[in-house]
Amino acid sequence: MKRSSFTLAALMGLALTVAPAFAQQSQTTPVRVKGYVKRDGTYVAPSRRTTPDARFNNNWSTKGNYNPYTGAAGTKTTRPSRRHN
Repeated sequence: MKRSSFTLAALMGLALTVAPAFAQQSQTTPVRVKGYVKRDGTYVAPSRRTTPDARFNNNWSTKGNYNPYTGAAGTKTTRPSRRHN
C-alpha cells in the first residue's frame, strides 16, 4: 500500500511540474501568417499571431498583454461577438 501511495504522489508531483511548461509553450508559440494579395490588389505583409484557441485573455491584442514583435500594448477588454452569417 505504501508503494502505490508513493508512486501516486510521485506521478502527481511530476504532472504539476511538467503541466505549466506545456501551458506556457502553447501561449507563447507564435504562428506565422503568410503574406497575400487582397481582391482589390492590396498586398498584406507576412506577420505573426498567437496560437489559435478559444481563450480571449492570451492574445496579444487583449489589454494587459503586448505584442513582443511590435511592442504594441493590447487594448481589447471585451470578447468579439459571435455572429454567424
